[in-house]
Amino acid sequence: MTLSSSELVTAGVVLLLVVTVAYGGTFVLRVTTGQQPANELQRSFFRAGHAHAAVLIVLGLLVLVLVSSPGVPGWSRFGASGVLWAAVLMPAGFFLSVLGRDPHRPSRLLVLLWLGAAVLTAGLVCAGVGLVLAGTR
Repeated sequence: MTLSSSELVTAGVVLLLVVTVAYGGTFVLRVTTGQQPANELQRSFFRAGHAHAAVLIVLGLLVLVLVSSPGVPGWSRFGASGVLWAAVLMPAGFFLSVLGRDPHRPSRLLVLLWLGAAVLTAGLVCAGVGLVLAGTR
């Protein structure tokens, strides 16, 4: 299993971006301890956004490594990109849709969450099919 130079750069950039997730964790901690004002909708969406970012980054890096295995069709590498894009889109939907002073429901920016879910699904199907095909050859 060998990562190409572009895949190594992608993995490196993603790992560097984990710093933003860590900073987001300090924000979520301030919100949950009452140091940062937020209503219940915001608290729940901020927690969900932070959790989705962390989990999807790990999943995206795992998929990147798996689809780099010998015999896996090149097109299945788009699956890893999809998962990593979902790691941006879904948390953005959670965070951005509840910005403002005491929102009672998410804004239209929630569409980013659904767009991310679609990209995640497509990415996982693409990578999964590629891995199955490689394993049955």
